[in-house]
Amino acid sequence: MKIHKEGKIIIPAAFISITLMYLGLTWLISLPLFSWGLGIVAVTFWSLVISFFRVPKLNSPTGDDLVIAPAEGKIVVIEQTHEGEYLNEERIQISIFMSPLNVHVNRAPVGGKISYYKYHPGKYLVAWHPKSSSQNERTSIGFETPSGTTLLMRQIAGAVARRIAFYKKVSDNVRAADEVGFIRFGSRVDVFLPLNAEIKVKIGDMTVGGETILAHLKD
Repeated sequence: MKIHKEGKIIIPAAFISITLMYLGLTWLISLPLFSWGLGIVAVTFWSLVISFFRVPKLNSPTGDDLVIAPAEGKIVVIEQTHEGEYLNEERIQISIFMSPLNVHVNRAPVGGKISYYKYHPGKYLVAWHPKSSSQNERTSIGFETPSGTTLLMRQIAGAVARRIAFYKKVSDNVRAADEVGFIRFGSRVDVFLPLNAEIKVKIGDMTVGGETILAHLKD
């Protein structure tokens, strides 16, 4: 396991944790309950920061017809909707909610070319709010597979998230499960699939970014 490049907060987080432990072992040593409590808070805080910015090793499936989960989290939406920004047609929307406990690396759901990108400033509604997909701060990324199928992925900020990073640009080629971005502190990723895609997940399922198969594409 390695730590993501966005994890610059790790150094100040380590300082805060060490300070809390020092205070617990010195100023509060005569109050064991408070001393132990402060130590537990320090260790928990440090563990959460490390967990959030971790980049685990992947065992990604292969196949040109596969749509891979772009994020780790919980499936909260599977529904037919009209995607009017880029695709301009009816699509199946799959939404993955990422809690602060999940890995927040975002990955390409398919291999191919980045065909569209746009950043949208916006609100910070909770990520599971129905309007967060269209009203929150977000980025929209289009993918075109070698066979000509187009997909749209949205990185959506949540109530706490204040940084959406996307590392690619239009015309870049990517492989399925390649790292393409990152969102800090609780957020959501939407994927818009063709109506004839064979969906392999259901609401409530937990996904592993870069590993879980969301769907099979059909010609």
